[in-house]
Amino acid sequence: MPTADEPAKAPTRSKRADAQRNQQALLGAAAEVFAASGIDAPIREIAARAGVGVGTIYRHFPARADLVVAVYRHQVEACAEAGPRLLAAADSPFVALRQWVDLFVDFLATKHGLANTVQSDSGFDALHSYFLDRLVPVCSQLLDAAVEADEVRPGTHAYELMRGIGNLCIGRDSDPRYDPRRLIDLLLRGLGRPEEA
Repeated sequence: MPTADEPAKAPTRSKRADAQRNQQALLGAAAEVFAASGIDAPIREIAARAGVGVGTIYRHFPARADLVVAVYRHQVEACAEAGPRLLAAADSPFVALRQWVDLFVDFLATKHGLANTVQSDSGFDALHSYFLDRLVPVCSQLLDAAVEADEVRPGTHAYELMRGIGNLCIGRDSDPRYDPRRLIDLLLRGLGRPEEA
C-alpha cells in the first residue's frame, strides 16, 4: 500500500520534467533568436518565440550573461549528443560526419556572438574548455569511424578539423558574398580517399 508521501513524489518529478522541457525550449528559442537577430536581441523576442512570459526568462536567467552562458552550454550539449545518434542512423560514417559538421557550423554561427559577449567574463576560458572537452571526442569518433570504413584517409585530427571549420566560418557575418559552407564542403571532400582510376 502506498505511503502518504508517495503520491506527492510523482507530481514533483513530473513538474521537474516539465520545467526541464520548458527550459530546454526556452534555450532553443533563445539560440534561434540570437542567430537571427544577434546577441542583443530583445528578451521579449525570445519570450515570444519560446511562448513564455518575459518574467519567466528573468526568473531563470536574471542577467543576459546568464542566458548567454546557458544557451552556449545547451548548444554544445546538442551538438555533442547528435554525433553518436547520426553515426547510428546515417548510411555511412562519412555521411554522419558531414551531417555533424553541418550542425557544428550552425552552432558556430551563434557561438561567435555568444563568445564575444562572454569573452570579458573570467568564466570564458572554462566555457571554451567545456566546448573542447565535449566536442573534440565526438568529432574524433566520427572521423575514426570514417577512417575505419575506408571513407577518409587517416591522419586528420579532430581538433585540427574543428579549428579549420571554425576559421572558415569567420567573417561570414560581415560579407554577404562569402559562403563558408562551400569551402567546408571542399575541405570535407579533401579528407576522402582519392578515387581510383
